[in-house]
Amino acid sequence: MKAIIVRRLGQPEVMTLEELPDPVPGEGEVLVRIHAAGVNPVDTYLRGGQFGYSPELPFTPGIDGAGVVEQTGPKVTKVKAGDRVYLAGSRTGTYAELAVASESQVYPLPPSISFAEGACLYVPYGTAYRALFVLVSPKPGETLLVHGGSGGVGLAAIQWASAFGLRVAATASTEEGRSLVLRNGAQAAWDHTDPSHWEKAVEWTGGVGFGIVLEMLANVNLARDLDIIRTGGRVIVVGCRGESCIDPRKLMAKDGGILGLSLANASPQELEGFHLALEAGLSRGFVRPHIRAILPLSQAPKAHRMIWEPGALGKIVLVP
Repeated sequence: MKAIIVRRLGQPEVMTLEELPDPVPGEGEVLVRIHAAGVNPVDTYLRGGQFGYSPELPFTPGIDGAGVVEQTGPKVTKVKAGDRVYLAGSRTGTYAELAVASESQVYPLPPSISFAEGACLYVPYGTAYRALFVLVSPKPGETLLVHGGSGGVGLAAIQWASAFGLRVAATASTEEGRSLVLRNGAQAAWDHTDPSHWEKAVEWTGGVGFGIVLEMLANVNLARDLDIIRTGGRVIVVGCRGESCIDPRKLMAKDGGILGLSLANASPQELEGFHLALEAGLSRGFVRPHIRAILPLSQAPKAHRMIWEPGALGKIVLVP
């Protein structure tokens, strides 16, 4: 098979397309022929060693993917050869023509969802679901600001929250991005490069502030996020590229909270609930990934550069 390999940590160009032996599923494992692999920010962190850890070298990147079951190992009962599936992680990485996953990482892909869309499900929708419904448990009617809403996680959060009955606003740096968040369920949208967006956002809440802020760039925005939450409000940090300096007295004055989030910390019980909710969202049509670009697998370095360009518009997908 062909697969992307990282043999040393570094810039996107350390990823190379190579020929490797086809993997073989073991007991309780499934071999999936990958039709599409989703690109996530976490993939770039692991490739560059920015989390302080990475898989043992060499490795194939990729957590999200979708395709068709090629072969099952002994004691697999959940799927069979020929089934369309999406992956919630894998043992061997999804930037490849074939990937081995444990049976617990493989889920049915509805016929109405394309492979490219299926490759955009686990990380973005799982992250948004965990942020909203595991960490904070909002009530219908509560106000949410998705600060950076036009990327994969942001759009997923808007779709989840809108379906749940929250009052959702979002920011995006381009007119196209603001149009996209409004089409996906946000009731208001502002340009977060405009300094006046903070005041406009608070005004939209009637001057009270937001119950929840979902923050995609905490190193830039966290200090000001504390100004726009209401009493008892919470800021959930989903993305951050550096350090941030805050005034804790702003939290004290509002009984506010800051929560960090990693999908990797989700318990099996949380993940079971998420996949059931995702199945319902897909069948009812309120979960629908938006794809910015589909690139050939050989262009994985380009995909890793694109994902950090300003003006995100949904997900980037690689296809073998």
